[in-house]
Amino acid sequence: MDNQLYIYNTLSRTKQPFKPLHAPFVGMYVCGPTVYGDAHLGHARPAITFDIVFRYLKHLGYKVRYVRNITDVGHLEHDADEGEDKIAKKARLEQLEPMEVAQYYTNRYHEAMDALNVLPPSIEPHATGHIIEQIQLVEEILKNGYAYESQGSVYFDVEKYNRDHHYGILSGRNLNDVINNSRTLDGTDEKRNQVDFALWKKAQPEHIMRWPSPWGMGFPGWHCECTAMGRKYLGEHFDIHGGGMDLEFHHAP
Repeated sequence: MDNQLYIYNTLSRTKQPFKPLHAPFVGMYVCGPTVYGDAHLGHARPAITFDIVFRYLKHLGYKVRYVRNITDVGHLEHDADEGEDKIAKKARLEQLEPMEVAQYYTNRYHEAMDALNVLPPSIEPHATGHIIEQIQLVEEILKNGYAYESQGSVYFDVEKYNRDHHYGILSGRNLNDVINNSRTLDGTDEKRNQVDFALWKKAQPEHIMRWPSPWGMGFPGWHCECTAMGRKYLGEHFDIHGGGMDLEFHHAP
């Protein structure tokens, strides 16, 4: 009987035998939910998929550290750099504190996962608990020349990165096509290019969820949250990063 695990590698577009970086240890990070509403099928799919992977890796005798986050700040409406924070908007509409909303739907998410018989992860970090790490990450990206500050916000310089590397290598998307098909968004005048995305957003005075940073009061962009939390608990390089297909282009250049 072949107990070898084969995993589809999005980068190579092939199914490959799984070989951990530091056997018998395995590090696996999976992007978790943004907790402003009840869990749906889109949340269930990765939870069940990577639960199976988690169980089978343990069955094979590996010592697995499975990290799945809770996004409780920074995810703006329409998944873009405009509008309100999804959790803050829900809090405003229901006249609650944002953390009440986040806690309520985190509890509901856990109940849904229990109903699906999904095992809990080894670590479940919250984005709001890792603001310092996200600020440090943004500072490093700025230092490396792949981000820029604009009016109190910090944006990832997609074209600069693409000149030195291949930005769409994981998703297979062509950057020029994305640029040509991208609609103009509110606040785009702050950006060098409309496809650039926020690593840190300046908070307006009415914005509830805000933290001090080298660039002023603001909040993290959701694209850098998983990177900061993943490397904190799993290191600069780890074995498996899972999530939805919608994350391939922005989250993993």
